Amino acid sequence: MESKHTAYCKTPIGVATIIGDSEGISSITVSDIKVEISSEVPDCLQDCVQQLNEYFASERTFFELKLHPKGTEFQQKVWRGLLDVPYGKTRSYLEQSKHLGNAKAIRAVATANGKNPLWIVIPCHRILGSDGSLTGYAGGLWRKKWLLELEAPSSQLELF
Repeated sequence: MESKHTAYCKTPIGVATIIGDSEGISSITVSDIKVEISSEVPDCLQDCVQQLNEYFASERTFFELKLHPKGTEFQQKVWRGLLDVPYGKTRSYLEQSKHLGNAKAIRAVATANGKNPLWIVIPCHRILGSDGSLTGYAGGLWRKKWLLELEAPSSQLELF
């Protein structure tokens, strides 16, 4: 069994810890940990680091990575469903539950969202409370707000 590789990447919202191997990326989290940023990134993580940098530079709206998150069958289904929420858009937990075919599973969907191991790439930050409120983000609500503002359509007004 191949060992996992780790890379640390500086982002505007903290240090991203990226874990994966040749099967794909299994974890991306962002925190305020004090760690040396990776000067050499393992081959299997290079695309991920590059695409995250492009995302934070507003040059990428869709990730093209081989993903390999670990979770139950239900969690995997919820995480795949998150990939259907387009860049710059949001859904409520109820809308996401309906999208997955079971409006009554709202709590289970919310719990699975909270266990998403691939932050940003699997966009759980795009799911809001039914009233549009920022709720439940493992990285902290300020990071969720920051990511949503990064993805928000330009609000620049036309001059003419």
